[in-house]
This record gives sequence, structure tokens and C-alpha cells, in this order.
Amino acid sequence: MQSIFLSFPKITFFDILDVVLVAFIIYQLYNLIRGTIAANIFIGFAVIFALNFVVNALHMKLLTAILGKFVDVGIIAVIVVFQQEVRRFLLLVGKNASLQRNKAWWQYFFGKAEAEKNNYARIKPIIDACKSMKQTRTGALIVFAKYYDEQFYQNSCEVMDAKISKRLLESIFQKTSPLHDGAVVISENKIKSASCILPLTEKTDLPAQFGLRHRAGIGVTEANEATAIIISEETGELSYAKQGRVKMNISFAELEKVLNKDF
Repeated sequence: MQSIFLSFPKITFFDILDVVLVAFIIYQLYNLIRGTIAANIFIGFAVIFALNFVVNALHMKLLTAILGKFVDVGIIAVIVVFQQEVRRFLLLVGKNASLQRNKAWWQYFFGKAEAEKNNYARIKPIIDACKSMKQTRTGALIVFAKYYDEQFYQNSCEVMDAKISKRLLESIFQKTSPLHDGAVVISENKIKSASCILPLTEKTDLPAQFGLRHRAGIGVTEANEATAIIISEETGELSYAKQGRVKMNISFAELEKVLNKDF
């Protein structure tokens, strides 16, 4: 009786390390684009590559030729489309080159549990300011940017880099303040800039009562990884925008919940 020998590939320690590192990098890239418009674009690229594989296997020459053109320029297209995400990743690497001097890298890669312990203390001044501005029907637009893109925000803003406080937010949005027009941008636990002119959304199915403030709040969340609080000057109603979608007339309990999650 002839014996059968099964040969298995030899797996070394470096092969395992290679797989672990690749999986780790993919996971961090997923975290970088999760919940953003870039995630949907990435899914679109994946669908095109999958379709190209299918039509090629079925010998559908015309579709293979068309989709093949997209695949041929795949790497260049990825760099062009995801240039903001690539730039953010490189900025993250550059800012945190020294792991011992900066703990932000460790928090980014290994969780944010320590940073979230005092989260309520960070958002309380914002919630208190919103309560006050709602009562006085003071119009406001507060943007929370996960990554502060200086080229995007500073070109049309007054740079502040100030500590978040209730009184400062209220004073910025007072009608007599020279900074009340535009948005306040909060990032890295600071008020980075004020009086920011933001891109407006091009959506046509928005409620009739939405003015420029609401459209700017929705627009900035479409173009960036950001969320926004909008306070209506006419009604004092609070709205919360994220990923191009807006939730109207939210309560302060809901506001605290979403800020705990997103900020």
C-alpha cells in the first residue's frame, strides 16, 4: 500500500510576524477611514476590482477592457482620492516620531480609555454654553474636527488656539462680537479657530427653514471627518450634523451622549 505524504509549507517566526504586522496596518487604516466618506469610496473601489475579476473570468471582453482601465491606474487613483487620509496618516506619524516623548501615538494605536475618563469635564463647558445660547436664541455653529487641517480651516478663520470655556463660546457668538459670523472649530481639546467660512452642502432636499448656518454645518461634515452643533437663531433649536446627515431638535441628554461618543 502506497503511503501518502502531505507536505506543509515551512512557517517561520518572521512569516507570522509579517502577517501580524500587515493585519495591524490594515486595521489602523480601517480606523482612519471608518465613519467617513472615504470608507464609501473605498467600498466603491473594492466593488470595481471584484467586478473586474468576475467579468475577466467570464471572458466578457468589453467590460473587461473598460474595468481594466480603472484597475491599471488603481494605485494612482487611490493616492489621488485618498490624499487627505494619506496626509493625515503621515502627519500622525511625523508628529509622533518620538514615542517616549508623546503619548498620543500610544493612545491612538492602543485605545483611548485613559483619554475618555475625563471626557465629561471636556464637554461640560460646551453643553453649558449651548444651554445658554438656546435660551437667548443666539445662533451658533460649533464644529468638532477629528483632524485639524490647517489648509482647510485657517484660510478663512481667525486662529485662536484657546482653552474651551463656556464664557468664551458665548462671547464669540454674541451678535455684537466681530467673530460671531461663521463657525468655531474645536480640535485637540482646544478652540482652534473662530469666524470660519465653511463650504455649503449642495443637497436640495433640506427643510425650508435651514439657512446658511445649517447648510455650512452639514457641508463641513460631508467634506471632512467632523461633526457639528447648529443652534438656530430663529427658534433656538439644536441640531447635530454628522457625515452629511442632520438630526434636528435634539435634547441636551442626546447632545451629551453624541459628544461623549464623537468628541
